[in-house]
Amino acid sequence: MSISESDKKLIWHPYTQMKTSEAPIPIVKGDGIYVYDESGKKYIDAVSSWWVNLHGHSHPYIAEKISEQMKVLEHVIFAGFTHPKAVELAERLIKKLPTNQSKIFYSDDGSTSVEVAVKMVFQYWHNKGTEKKKIIAFKNAYHGDTFGAMSVSGRSAFTMAFTPFLFDVIFIDAPVKGKEKKSAEQLKKIVKNNDIAAFIFEPLIQGAGGMIMHEPEPLEQLVEICTKAGILTIADEVMTGFGRTGKFFATDYINVKPDVFCLSKGLTGGTLPLGITSCTKEIYNAFLSDNSAKTFFHGHSYTANPVACTAAIASLDLLEKNECWENIKMIERKHKEFCNTLKGNRKIKRAESVGTIMALEIETVENTSYLNSLKDNIYNFFIKRGIILRPLGNVIYFMPPYCIKEEELNIVYKAIRDFLGEI
Repeated sequence: MSISESDKKLIWHPYTQMKTSEAPIPIVKGDGIYVYDESGKKYIDAVSSWWVNLHGHSHPYIAEKISEQMKVLEHVIFAGFTHPKAVELAERLIKKLPTNQSKIFYSDDGSTSVEVAVKMVFQYWHNKGTEKKKIIAFKNAYHGDTFGAMSVSGRSAFTMAFTPFLFDVIFIDAPVKGKEKKSAEQLKKIVKNNDIAAFIFEPLIQGAGGMIMHEPEPLEQLVEICTKAGILTIADEVMTGFGRTGKFFATDYINVKPDVFCLSKGLTGGTLPLGITSCTKEIYNAFLSDNSAKTFFHGHSYTANPVACTAAIASLDLLEKNECWENIKMIERKHKEFCNTLKGNRKIKRAESVGTIMALEIETVENTSYLNSLKDNIYNFFIKRGIILRPLGNVIYFMPPYCIKEEELNIVYKAIRDFLGEI
């Protein structure tokens, strides 16, 4: 029995209709921007394996550091204990985060980092004796698949079956081009209420919602409105962190800094699961008490796993090299140039980029959505050409590892042009 046949018999895949899906492609090796199937065919990983891979697959430096750590300490309970790698990673991240960030809380992935943030802000107000039960979020937001993360996400196919169980959230328009004033006015009205705990947002780009982009200035205005109103702000930098938007964090583009940060995906360079929620000293202090009921009762079995922390430290080492940022700037430039070549193309509703992320929204008779029927045609077209481009419905996005070369970018751009020529 082949790998694919055994998989089909035993495994339930994420975001996959198992009745109608094709057999999964068995990947047996990764090297740089490529992954290889069991027949030896190679594929350009143009989506960084769900946005996690920063430096390329099987990076020798990260692999070496992981191997060294495995021989020293693989894991230890993180309640009542600590270890050098957790401390080192926290020290290094605090230096990268805005100066208002004071404490690091470890979890497992992006969804749990958001879950921690949501629980943290609700309990912050509870511990202070003020019950604030509302959160503001953007329409079309996606913050993860656990229940708190789903609650602060836009209502969509991802949340449809669970809507009755989600807590109420106030949704406003994202400040995309043409809606900047509307978004700000909506927020100004809402913050007059005295029951708002926090505002959560994906800075500059809404990922799973369709790679919807907005400029830094209107986002800064929204954060400032909340800050002046005494409302906590949460930056979900799970996708946008670690260079994806051309700066270390997307919120580096704005001057008013959020109170809470959610980090994951590229955190370990795409090697191991790890999530982080950072917060200000003020938030942390609200949990310090002789009353044990004010403790933050949240944790994971693999909290601050030493091997995952080691991978994150190794990824930071690579991120701090000039070569990495030169490549990021090259990708940013090439994406902008390619988007400019598509101006006036009637098959394209939207072509834009920020940093290493490029998005193309294809004109279709159907509404733009994750379930748009064009997605299978897009996916299969590129797979046949050895390129992994998993679209969000009729939105093609290109988010490669930073080690990609110009000629490899051109291969993907040409394939996109070929696809547009066929539809």
